[in-house]
Amino acid sequence: MRRTPIEIVKAFLDGPTEQAHVTDLCAPDVTYVSLNYANAALQKVMPWCGTSHGPKAIVETFVRVAQYWTVEDFSPHAIFGDGEHVAVFGSMTLTSTVLGKTVTTPFAIWCRVVSGKIHSMQFMEDTFATAASFRSGGTWTFRSNPAGGEVSA
Repeated sequence: MRRTPIEIVKAFLDGPTEQAHVTDLCAPDVTYVSLNYANAALQKVMPWCGTSHGPKAIVETFVRVAQYWTVEDFSPHAIFGDGEHVAVFGSMTLTSTVLGKTVTTPFAIWCRVVSGKIHSMQFMEDTFATAASFRSGGTWTFRSNPAGGEVSA
């Protein structure tokens, strides 16, 4: 029996670091966007960020994430779809392996599943929080309020 796009994405989430599993569920030319399309500054902190292609790139991303963080919890709260589009919303708790800082962040995944294979996947999270789990010192100064003033974090 053929699996629905939602079932395919759920199956993917059960083993994103297993190459044979991911290769079975993804198109050979799958596009994977991790957090942004391309951001050189963020890639210095999280080298897997950006756009990549192929099942091997997806596995490498999830393996690397597991090297930088211990995944304490990964909980999809809602998964739904419309035709070839599947969305997953949830939360995850990560502890940085170097500094031991723990953060909890929402996440969102959008997949396009065509003919039983994932053709594209976009993974989003609160990168301000997750990148801060690697912050070892210093302050960030921001000027965002149009009325003026700066804040430091």
